[in-house]
Amino acid sequence: MYSVVAQRQFVSNCLVIRAREREMAFSSWSHLRLRLPHLARTQSLTVRAFSTTVMSPPSKAVVYDRQGPPDSVTRVVELPPVEVKENDVCIKMLASPINPSDINRIEGVYPVRPQVPAVGGYEGVGEVFSVGSAVKGLSPGDWVIPSPPSSGTWQTYVVKDRSVWHKINKESPMEYAATITVNPLTALRMLEDFITLNPGDAIVQNGATSIVGQCIIQLARYRGIHSINIIRDRAGSDEVKEKLKNLGADEVFTESQLEVKNVKGLLTNLPEPALGFNCVGGNAASLVLKFLRQGGTMVTYGGMSKKPITVSTSSFIFKDLSLRGFWLQKWMSSDKTNECRPMIDYLLDRAREGKLKYEMELVPFNDFHTALDKALGKLGSQPKQVLTF
Repeated sequence: MYSVVAQRQFVSNCLVIRAREREMAFSSWSHLRLRLPHLARTQSLTVRAFSTTVMSPPSKAVVYDRQGPPDSVTRVVELPPVEVKENDVCIKMLASPINPSDINRIEGVYPVRPQVPAVGGYEGVGEVFSVGSAVKGLSPGDWVIPSPPSSGTWQTYVVKDRSVWHKINKESPMEYAATITVNPLTALRMLEDFITLNPGDAIVQNGATSIVGQCIIQLARYRGIHSINIIRDRAGSDEVKEKLKNLGADEVFTESQLEVKNVKGLLTNLPEPALGFNCVGGNAASLVLKFLRQGGTMVTYGGMSKKPITVSTSSFIFKDLSLRGFWLQKWMSSDKTNECRPMIDYLLDRAREGKLKYEMELVPFNDFHTALDKALGKLGSQPKQVLTF
């Protein structure tokens, strides 16, 4: 048994020890609290130091180091992985066409072209492979197209900012999704941007066998607008006429058929067109002008013949005709992204319905140079070449 004095001394010692423990604990907490910001910064730096950078897979691409003949300056190379930053999306390309404007960019004759060295291609469709940490609205597996179009689509993987990509319906036919943004959108804009067309009105165009021409026929027919179409004289023109009429063309004439004094006499139950489209130039453009009614407008969007447009003085004075031009890239560069994307969806809807179609040939990316030769016309008349990845 402890004495009363010893018990009291024991209790007193315990109280002193507890007081010192509390003091030490408070001191340690205060010291830790003062160090927390520093520790937080240190921890953050440590996390960043050991964070994993997201990279794309290596890519195979068609590149050119200088402008010139596409069959001479392009080559297929392996590109190293690219960092996928927080606002980036990595796309596995599915398909991309070879357009005349792509060839012109490589040749160095197109008004707007990327700096070299560059990857070829300007439109296409791809599947989301991975997304950056800050990306919303897109997930792996989604189908997207660059909208407005963006250079560098002739490669297996493309990494660009989220703002470049427009999500589309995965039920869209792949080859149409890959080609919808340049030619069909040109056709749609030209039908809508210059005059107001109502059901029962008519348009006239040359270059009717081009993809833009075929789209004009079908989009006009869908809206109840008649089309008068001019094609060049060539072997098999009767088959071409039948093909265009199956697409919805009301009238199809060869250029030689229009070598008459009064071309409008060839129209039976069609009204005089108020709007015409020219992508050829030279005599073919003059034939479009002959069909136009008083106060009509001809829109030029190409010059395949490389010949100037000649207009008679009487056409200006007595018919008051207007000549306009259209360049899709200029239209899209004026902050038209929000307008452009619903139009693309509209066109893809028509493609899914089978009311917008044109001939294409799907070519494996490994056969790029064969597809390029066809696109350059080395192997005769060929359908549009669409690379598949």
